[in-house]
Amino acid sequence: MTSGLQAPQAMPALLDGKVVVVSGVGTGLGRSVAVRGALAGARIVLAARTASRLAEVAEEIRELGGTAVSVPTDLTDDASATNLVDVALAEFGAVDAVVHNAFVQPPHERLLDAEFESVRQGLDVNLLAALNLTRKLVPALEKSQGSVVMINSMVLRNQLPNFGAYRVQKAGLLALARSLSVELGPMGVRVNSVAPGYIWAERVQRMVEKQAEQRGVDPAEVYAEIAAGTDLRRLPEPDDIANAVLFLASDLARAITGQCLDVNCGHAHH
Repeated sequence: MTSGLQAPQAMPALLDGKVVVVSGVGTGLGRSVAVRGALAGARIVLAARTASRLAEVAEEIRELGGTAVSVPTDLTDDASATNLVDVALAEFGAVDAVVHNAFVQPPHERLLDAEFESVRQGLDVNLLAALNLTRKLVPALEKSQGSVVMINSMVLRNQLPNFGAYRVQKAGLLALARSLSVELGPMGVRVNSVAPGYIWAERVQRMVEKQAEQRGVDPAEVYAEIAAGTDLRRLPEPDDIANAVLFLASDLARAITGQCLDVNCGHAHH
């Protein structure tokens, strides 16, 4: 098992000169998409609520020789989302792709028991924020013949209990991506989804460590048990997911739209 941030690996120049907006930039997948996007030649617009986190990722990108601008953003606030678009266009004059990675994880409980307002708030972040930001970016994306990539989840495929609210929200996000593909396709804009499985990063690492502590075993044993449910006997890391995202954002995928690419090391088949 590995832990912590991984050193960036070489990346082909799939996105040379393109401008990519990445929402939900944190320490895991959002960071990986942003950093690997920069390594692929893109100029990156970083968006999240926490300014300090954005600054760290922007500095990492610049140290690697890339270009990034940070825009602290609350995607559930319309004015804040508008500001994100305005800054991106003012800074770079174009947007070629947007990666919707912002999300909240609802409480781990039965959907029948969930607080209704909690489910509603989850829909605001996990679904409606992506719709709102995409709508604001349509003129720029049409001009660039660009791409939209929405980060979904393996909950679409599995039957794990107590993920009801999250499954509803992510199913809505999948339907949103497919609907936007139909509407934006005639404009030359592609819309796709990536559905990760368990991502071997901070959140899942903490889960594994907690289970190991409760059972009095080594975390490697818990990891192996989870990984045994995958064909590759391992869990995908953030860079594995990011590679799929950047492929869909690139011209290599110029004939792919309305699709959902599962990246889970074979944990579920679709």
